[in-house]
Amino acid sequence: MSNYTKSTDFAAKDTLPSGDSDKIIRGAEFEVEFDNIAVAVNSKANSNSPVFISPITIDGVGLTASANELNILDGVTASTAELNILDGVTSTAAEINLLDGVTATTAEINYLDVTTLGTTEASKAVTADANGVITFDNGISEEYTAVTSSSNATTVNLQDGTNFSHTLTENTTFTFSNPASSGKVSSFTLKIVQDASASGYTVTWPTSVDWPAATAPTLTATASAVDYFVFITHDGGTTWYGFTAGQAFG
Repeated sequence: MSNYTKSTDFAAKDTLPSGDSDKIIRGAEFEVEFDNIAVAVNSKANSNSPVFISPITIDGVGLTASANELNILDGVTASTAELNILDGVTSTAAEINLLDGVTATTAEINYLDVTTLGTTEASKAVTADANGVITFDNGISEEYTAVTSSSNATTVNLQDGTNFSHTLTENTTFTFSNPASSGKVSSFTLKIVQDASASGYTVTWPTSVDWPAATAPTLTATASAVDYFVFITHDGGTTWYGFTAGQAFG
């Protein structure tokens, strides 16, 4: 692409004295000027329906995108400031293509815009810091799950939560399922409520539960009495350490 450069200074000819042979405008000079203009015009795109022929260079950088790829930008409403956020992005084309098919809205993507990695914020995604640590800047809310017995059996599934309650309707044997794998910790609380008739129902704990002094607590037998227990394991449930948090509430 070239710009028109004038070869003959016609105005300078006007300053020459009469009779000077250089004052004459010659056809060859016109020919050179018209050729220069033609070269410049032919190397430019028309303002109406321009056609560009590869390779195209923008600000000294060769453009490798195809027409179809550029047409993806047709209708983009992002501002210059918003587009400039991409300035400095080092993602590869393959990495950016991971977004192909993403249906998230701008608001949903902005959930990832956190001030400090690892520290929770209102209406933002939970992230971990460089050490894998999560700091909860506010309180947390957990599920409270009531479990029931059937045929004298009750299962506490650690995939359902970490706080459980069970109202006795029969003597029952407990099973603790789906703890974290060995090397990770699972813990939960369990509220046991006697029935309103003070039937004195009993509980059989898993054999994996290790109670202080190897002695399981005796449940409170009075009507609607509440006993609270805590259990913790770090070996995938091979051993559950059981603690009595309190008894005879209610």
